[in-house]
Amino acid sequence: MTMLEDTATAVGLQYHVAVDDHDLGTFASCEGLGVEVVMESREEGGFNTGIWQLPTRVKYPNVKLTRPLGKETEAVMAWLSTVSQGLRATTASIEARTTDGTKVVRWTLQGVVPVRWTGPSLTPDTTKVVTETLELAHHGFGKGG
Repeated sequence: MTMLEDTATAVGLQYHVAVDDHDLGTFASCEGLGVEVVMESREEGGFNTGIWQLPTRVKYPNVKLTRPLGKETEAVMAWLSTVSQGLRATTASIEARTTDGTKVVRWTLQGVVPVRWTGPSLTPDTTKVVTETLELAHHGFGKGG
């Protein structure tokens, strides 16, 4: 496989999301997948040869998923209604797929908690596509690719 063939699979992706037993459907965009090691600087005394960079903890940014409003919005609302009955950390999977449904890559997120759901601004003078955004916090990546 050439690099061009491999790159072609990453064009026009959609993101299928499931949280435990809840299939939330396909989203058009996914932002925030990442990991950051927080570093602490310590100046060395005596020799004054430099500053040590020491790893202290790992941070995971929130993941934001966005899509046009549609029938799958009902699945998100159903899941969020169960969350309001008692907040508990769950496991989520985000699967990047090509437009024909072929899986490119899958991420499994541990300790997922919904942070925010934002619906559309429904005003009569808006001609844009109405969208929804789901924001999830998590405690790291798990196995399950």
